[in-house]
Formats: sequence, structure tokens, C-alpha cells
Amino acid sequence: MSVIVQACAVLTPAQMSEADRLTIEGGVPGIELMERAGRAVAEAAVALSPSAGRFCILCGPGNNGGDGFIAARLLKAEGYDVFIGLLGSLGRLKGDARLAAERVGVPVMELADADRDLPLVRKELSACSLIVDALFGAGLDRPLTGLAVGLVGLINASGKPVLAVDLPSGVNGATGEAGDTAISAVSSVTFFRKKPGHLVFPGRGRCGEVKVVDIGISAAVLDKIAPDTFLNGPDLWAQHWPRMSPASHKYSKGHAVVFGGPMASTGAARLAAQACLRTGAGLVTLASPADAMMVNACHLTSVMLKKMPGVEAIPDFLSDSRLNAVVIGPAYGIGEQTRRAVGAVLRTKRACVLDADALTSFGGQAGSLFELIKENGGPVVLTPHDGEFARLFPDLAGQTKLERARAAAERSGAVVILKGPDTVIAGPDGRAAINANAPVWLATAGSGDVLAGIITGLLAQNVPAFEAACQAVWLHGAAGAAVGPGLIAEDLPEALRPVIATLVDKLAAV
Repeated sequence: MSVIVQACAVLTPAQMSEADRLTIEGGVPGIELMERAGRAVAEAAVALSPSAGRFCILCGPGNNGGDGFIAARLLKAEGYDVFIGLLGSLGRLKGDARLAAERVGVPVMELADADRDLPLVRKELSACSLIVDALFGAGLDRPLTGLAVGLVGLINASGKPVLAVDLPSGVNGATGEAGDTAISAVSSVTFFRKKPGHLVFPGRGRCGEVKVVDIGISAAVLDKIAPDTFLNGPDLWAQHWPRMSPASHKYSKGHAVVFGGPMASTGAARLAAQACLRTGAGLVTLASPADAMMVNACHLTSVMLKKMPGVEAIPDFLSDSRLNAVVIGPAYGIGEQTRRAVGAVLRTKRACVLDADALTSFGGQAGSLFELIKENGGPVVLTPHDGEFARLFPDLAGQTKLERARAAAERSGAVVILKGPDTVIAGPDGRAAINANAPVWLATAGSGDVLAGIITGLLAQNVPAFEAACQAVWLHGAAGAAVGPGLIAEDLPEALRPVIATLVDKLAAV
């Protein structure tokens, strides 16, 4: 794994524990790692509440609590007023957490009885300027129970800002799941690498601003851990970005095909075609029924048009080997004709994006689609939102988003883009990337059609399918952010131009 890709790694709590273990085996004492983590928490607390206020630090019985004890000691040494509450008893602490508690030098209130202790905690919370949540962190993989539920309720009801240590208590670090009894923080300090819980909703919505802190764990441990989940961004796929040379020409940049629908449903295919061309495909042809030709011709200039009399004409059309990437589905129509068209496209073994109607048409018949994809053998990308996903993979309901995307990619043999505010891109090889740059403005009609076109434009330039999907999702989010409030899908293809220009300049400087 390259140094650049290492920076994108996202670690499950189990993998983070392994990183700690390998570092300690390498000669760094665990208490030293905890000291560095605690110092980072203390610095973050001061940054959030720089005035000489009162910090309320609630510690749990594990290493997360140990970080809280160290932060409390350091804050007290700087002259800040500190209250510490411990969920449990000091006598039951173990290892480095016990050592951190022994060094704290600040009275600790042991919390064990709800009726007795919760009123006292409520009073302390009302008097503080910042709450530090050091109860559980990323390692918790079950719902909160007992006194912890009461503490979280008090914290959330207090109205005070919360700094979470590692991850807000009640958020599952491996999945992002979070029930009603999970803390909502304004900021989180995590260590070494982000966890899935920082990136996948609803957990992501509980974390606030996330700061990743270096506590002395070498990135070299990632080669042993071999993470397969990543934060989507240029560092992940920079080496696969399509680069031009002085000898490049339009034919060397690929020729993409967009299959469009009938006269009354032409806009989606045009959006895809324009995005495809803007992303860098050398040529783009929109193939549509005869009744849609005039409508499309009135709107398009750089995109070429091809009359497609029916499904039976697809194999002959795609027999031209220069047509190397295809998207079918945006407003194409739902039903048997679409299933036949998808089959015809996939049998030509072109790089292919299946979107919208191409997915919905296989609801209840997903097995036949997956057989076609595996017969194709080339790069295929599926772009379902949750509704389309449920039609193709109904048995995966109830699994976490990462699990669903990975299982779908393995089963289908395609790269799967499970869309949403926390889009997950999963490959059949088990890799997954979580996207975090999509603004809310992208929730508008036609946005997905543009995404499908971006993917196809990258596939036309021979970007591998997983990387093309990751690049497209990131570009889509960046373009949406560049447009901002009031965005409509028609804005996105043009917004890609400055986003790509900035990206190309950045990559050229590396």
C-alpha cells in the first residue's frame, strides 16, 4: 500500500486495537500512547472553550476513560476547573486506564446508582462550559444500557457543547449505527485514522467536526493490518486519474455511448451525456429512438446523435470497437424491453454503467442480471439508491451500509455505488470507499443521471472501474459544493470544469 493510499485508510475498532498492539510490541509503552491521546483531548477542549470555564469530563471504565483522566490532569495543571465522573469504580479499572486514574490528581466521582448520582451529574453539567465524553468511544458494539443511558440523556439535554473522545458514546465505530441513546458532539478527537462510525450515517451526524491526531503510531503498521475500507478522495485514486500527453487526441480519450429514452423522457440521458463529455471522454454519442432525435438535437451541440430503431440494432452499433464505454438506464423506460437492451449491451463486453431504469427493470430478476454481468467479464458499475438496491438485493435489508454494498458487489460481480449522503463504493474484491464531500444540494432530480455520465466518461478513458466510481462520486460531490444552494442538475456538468481544473493542477504538483 502506497504512503498516499495509507493516508486514506479507515480502520474498524478491531483494526485500531491491532495498530495499538503492534505499536506497543514495537517498543512504545501503551501509557505513552494514552498520554499523547489525552494531551490532544485537552488541547481540543481548550480550543472549544478557551475562557477559564469549567470542564466536565465523564470517563468510562476502559482506555477511552484513561484518555479522559489524562486530559483532566493536564487541564487542571493549566489552571482550569475540572470535574471528573467515572462510570463505575476506580477499583475496577485495569491496565493503562488504571495508571492514568492513579496519576490524575483530581477528585473522581464514582457513578454507580442512578437515583443518587444522576441528579448530582445534572448539577455539575449545568455549571460547566464544556462536556468531554470519554465514556466509551469507537469500541462499543452494542446499545448503551443502565446508568450509561441516563448519563447520555443528561448530556444531550444539557445544551452544553460536547467534545467526544474518539467517537461519541453510543455510536458503533465499525458501522456508524447510533440509536436515540447516543451522544451528539460538536467535535470529536480520534487517533491515527478515522473509523467507519465517523463517516457513515447516522453516526456521522453525531460526531461534529472530526480531528484526526497523530499519537505516534507508524503508518507502516497498515501493511500488516491490510485495511480494505478507505475515505474517498484524490489521495486514494490519484495514480489512476486519466492524464493527457502532447500526443493525446479525442480518439485516444475514448468514445462513450449514452442510451436515451423516448421523446417525453429525454432530459436524463442528455444530462448524462453532457457530464460524460465534460469529464473528459473524447467523443460522446447519445443513441435514442427516432421520436427523440429532434428533441435531443435542439439541446445538444458537442454530443453526437444516433438513431436507435430498437434493441435488435444495439449489437451492430456497438460492434465498432472504438465505442468503449456505455451507460444505459437514465429515463430509458422500465420493463422487458429494457432488460433486453441491457442484455444486448452487456453481451458486447463494453465497460458499462447500469443506472436507474436499467436497475429497476431487473427487480425480482436480479439473478439474470448478475449472470449477464459475469458473462460480460469487463468493468460494470451499478449505481443504486436505497430503493433500487432493495429491489435487486431484498435479502440484504437489515445489514449495515458497508455490509450491504460489499455483499452486493461480491454477488453481482460489479462495482456497486450505494448512493446517499454517505455514498459507499464497493468492489467485488472487497475494497470499499466511503464518500464524505457530498452537499445536501445534490438531493435534486437529475443529479444521479449526471453521476452516471461522469462514471462513463472516466471508464471511456480506461480508468479501472473501482477507481472510476470513486473519482466520479468525489467529483459529483465537489461540483455540488461548488454550485451550492439552489443547485439543479443542469448546473453540474458546467460546475465540473473548475473542479477538474483545480484537481489537475493539484495532481500535477505532486
